[in-house]
Amino acid sequence: MSPDGFAVVRGRGYRPEQVDRAVAEFARQRDTAWERAARLTVLAREMEDEGRRLEQVVAKLPPQTYETLGPRAQGLVTTAELEAAGLRERAEAEAAEVQESAAAYGRELREAAHEYAVAVRAEAEEWARQAQLAAQTVADDLRTTVRQETKKRREESLAALKEMRQHTAMILAEQEKEQAERWDVAGREIAEREAAMDARVAALEEYARTALGEARRRYADTEEAARHGQEDAEAQAAAVIAQARVREERIARDTERVLREHEERREELRSHMAHVRHSLAALTGKPVAEDAGAD
Repeated sequence: MSPDGFAVVRGRGYRPEQVDRAVAEFARQRDTAWERAARLTVLAREMEDEGRRLEQVVAKLPPQTYETLGPRAQGLVTTAELEAAGLRERAEAEAAEVQESAAAYGRELREAAHEYAVAVRAEAEEWARQAQLAAQTVADDLRTTVRQETKKRREESLAALKEMRQHTAMILAEQEKEQAERWDVAGREIAEREAAMDARVAALEEYARTALGEARRRYADTEEAARHGQEDAEAQAAAVIAQARVREERIARDTERVLREHEERREELRSHMAHVRHSLAALTGKPVAEDAGAD
């Protein structure tokens, strides 16, 4: 606790709620002092006004005459007047004394009220200055705390961001390695399938050439036999030729189907490899070179 009743926070600051309560209490005491000084000033003025009013009333009283009375009565009156004059003098003296006392008391009250007001004002200003210093200290502590907390959170955020970047880079490296391995495996599979497909096409072409040569040979044999037996030869030749043509058409259709399937499979493989390249480029952020041997 400080000498002024404030609880110290973190070694040098004050609690904001205590500062607010202290400032409110200072303001209340200041207002009470001003109100009391005002009442005392009004009371002193009222007493001065009452003294002046009594003086005016006494001054306006007419002198009393008793000429119509007898000598004895006049003697009594004279005696009474003398006593009244003495009383008046004493009353005037007492009134003057009371007035002077009231004036002195009023001056004392005004001076005391002024001194009290000055003291209260000085005390209030001192309390206000201390409250302002306390509030400034609280604000400085809050700013320092906010700066430290902000710096700490920024350092934590930077550390978390750095760790996230390292983790992301590691994941991307692993994915890139995995994609490269898959790329090599897919390339080998495509090469093996293309080699098998080419071998099958070559075998079908060779089979077609062999079958066509066989058909032509039979056709030549048929023509040769036709010269010996025209009618039988023509019928047999027509049957052989028809059979050869049917076989040739079937071989051509099979060859065309195999070639078409081979081309479709090649397009599928090309599309798959393009998708793999784009996925790898999206993951690594780097363009992947086109495979020169894909076609």
